[in-house]
Amino acid sequence: MTEQRVSRADRRRNTQERILAEARGLFAERGYERTTIRAVATAAQVDPALVMQYFGSKEELFGRAVEVPEIPPLTGDLKELTEDLLARIGMKIGPIPEASLAMLRSMLTHPEAADRARATLDGQVEHIAAAVPADDPDLRAALMLTTMLGVTIAHQLLDLTALRDAPADRIADLLRPAFHALATHHPQ
Repeated sequence: MTEQRVSRADRRRNTQERILAEARGLFAERGYERTTIRAVATAAQVDPALVMQYFGSKEELFGRAVEVPEIPPLTGDLKELTEDLLARIGMKIGPIPEASLAMLRSMLTHPEAADRARATLDGQVEHIAAAVPADDPDLRAALMLTTMLGVTIAHQLLDLTALRDAPADRIADLLRPAFHALATHHPQ
């Protein structure tokens, strides 16, 4: 039986992935401020100098650890946009990727995380606002999105009791008329 050799490049890639996986977990659990290079190195069973060699800085490690696949943009008319937005509640209250959790936990204390979150939300506001048939569509779209963000934070980070066992479709049913009114109501 011959022993299969692992190339140096494969070992390096595996080590980098192990460091990133441990960093993701620690950033998700502790946030940016309370996660140290030393803690990541210990969790990945490598020397802290190796973490710095591969990633250069804690900032760069964080940036790589919180990379998430692009979320498809919201598109369509107001009804389709609202339904698409509400359909995402299942993603918001179900298990979310550690990279997303790391971003959520860090966005209030770390400028890069805040910038990334803001850029993503600003893009989504634009898509929704384009379909809102009322005055101040950007504000209305932003309020719809921040409601979704609030549901996510309350469920994922705060473990709010009332949301803990609420089914996604029930939350969506309750938010649907509120979103519709927000997007279309014209105050007297």
